[in-house]
Amino acid sequence: MQILLIASAFNSLTQRVFAELGDRGHAVAVAVVDGDESLRAAVRRHCPELVLAPMLTSAIPRDVWSRRPCLVVHPGPPGDRGPAALDWALHEGERRWGVTVLQAQEEMDAGPVWASAQFAVAPGVTKSELYRGEVADAAVEAVLLAVQRFASGSWRPRPQEGLRVRTRPALRQAQRRIDWEAQPTESVLRALRAADSRPGVRDAFLGAEWFLYGGHPEDRLRGRPGEVLATRAGAICRATVDGAVWIPQLRRCRTQDAPAGVKLPATLALGDALPDVPEVPAPLELPAHRCTWSDIRYTEQGEVGFVRFRFPGGAMSTDQCRRLLNAYRFACRRPTSVVVLGGERDFFSNGIHLNVIEADADPAAESWANINAIDDLVEAVLTTTDRLVVAAVAGNAAAGGAMLALAADEVWCRAGSVFNPHYRLMGLYGSEYWTYTLPRRVGARQAQALMEQAAPVSAARARSLGLVDRIVAGPAQEFAGAVTRMAADLIGESDVPVRIAVKKAARERDEGLRPLAAYRAQELERMREVFFTPDAPYHALRSAFVRGLPAPGAQGRLEALSRLHAPSRRIAGKDEVCQF
Repeated sequence: MQILLIASAFNSLTQRVFAELGDRGHAVAVAVVDGDESLRAAVRRHCPELVLAPMLTSAIPRDVWSRRPCLVVHPGPPGDRGPAALDWALHEGERRWGVTVLQAQEEMDAGPVWASAQFAVAPGVTKSELYRGEVADAAVEAVLLAVQRFASGSWRPRPQEGLRVRTRPALRQAQRRIDWEAQPTESVLRALRAADSRPGVRDAFLGAEWFLYGGHPEDRLRGRPGEVLATRAGAICRATVDGAVWIPQLRRCRTQDAPAGVKLPATLALGDALPDVPEVPAPLELPAHRCTWSDIRYTEQGEVGFVRFRFPGGAMSTDQCRRLLNAYRFACRRPTSVVVLGGERDFFSNGIHLNVIEADADPAAESWANINAIDDLVEAVLTTTDRLVVAAVAGNAAAGGAMLALAADEVWCRAGSVFNPHYRLMGLYGSEYWTYTLPRRVGARQAQALMEQAAPVSAARARSLGLVDRIVAGPAQEFAGAVTRMAADLIGESDVPVRIAVKKAARERDEGLRPLAAYRAQELERMREVFFTPDAPYHALRSAFVRGLPAPGAQGRLEALSRLHAPSRRIAGKDEVCQF
């Protein structure tokens, strides 16, 4: 079928739907729209058999849905209506939730249902984790079923009459507000988790207005409610009436005198406003009874060491790369045969931290420091020859983060992961030894195609290309346990010592043919030129990305993506129904 995806942003869910439908042979085009006219223009341009909206923040106009079949993905179960479904679900502590694919009509979210899927809400999950995990899984399941039903020509959608209907408005900041003097820790955490990633919880402290992002409980630190008690790895710890919470990120609110800030590690965002509080060391090894926050942890089970990391948004700043490298080196000093590198759920890594770079007084210099820090980490993985390294990719991986995974001996990824193994959309050549690892995995021709096409790659296609060795099925919350069992099974294989010896010999052979330092120097030469050229597209693209603005040339790149899956299209005549 010829399917047009319309979305307010080419976000993680839209990318996954694009990849999954393309894998199944559909001709999929994608258009990011910012209003009725751009939506109409996209439909005229592509003349699809079906319009599908995986993530659209505005209504589809009547003259479109009355002439073209239009299906909308709503992140709530049948009968739920309104623009903040996930926010309300977490705000009210729902234990089960769902996703509905319904037909667009006059009243938003009220159209007949083509398909739906349900899931359990994992305890302590944030909105962004839920959206990229269980919601995305359910959405893809429902979308594929809805498209199959539509293509059959015989299935009819089910009206919502008779369902329990609940229509709720947007969840306003007044309803999200934290009363630090009255709310217990669990209530504070629920508010923070329901606003994670977007829009954040607005709060006034330390003489300014901030949006707070992320929330994690702390079991030992105590103080006056609302007070900043300590810092750790860029996060701040604030006291509640019965405990404390860690807040990893802040964004300064817009004022009459200054524009809105960008989302940053909390201590960096606060800058000179940060009070004189102790920096609490981040515990790398944490006893099971402790309940605190750290973005990097190490655990060990038998001959397997697990280096788990969890960076908001998957971005890795210079400091985060260096701390992760230290943790990895610690793991490599332990008496193990296998090191597993990756978080328990959500993003693996998206590479360098564009927000931190954008906020720096010298973005070019910080870009250079960040790329070298992540290169050091990747180099450490590539040159580990005394044990096997597994990259456990629980969620999406992009750019340098994808290349970090490819540096490992094996890549295990969750079935719902999406890879973006390219740099082009940010105007970069790329580093992280991709000119060595990517062709080694997929061949020179396919590596070039992946870089030039800059298309999202599903887990299934990544496996077929050779980017991934094993796919882990199951919900996001079960990934870590599955990886632990798989690692134990790997140790049980009698050929592990042999594989380590073969790996060491192969690294020595490759080094003799062309040293890793030569790959790095060639890549960094190209990157340095971009970083330190003020009018290079990278700077404008980075600035647009971190501020959520339209990227220069974005529509042209989406049109190129649309051609990847497209066979020859019919030409719309003057009286075609897609003309408006």
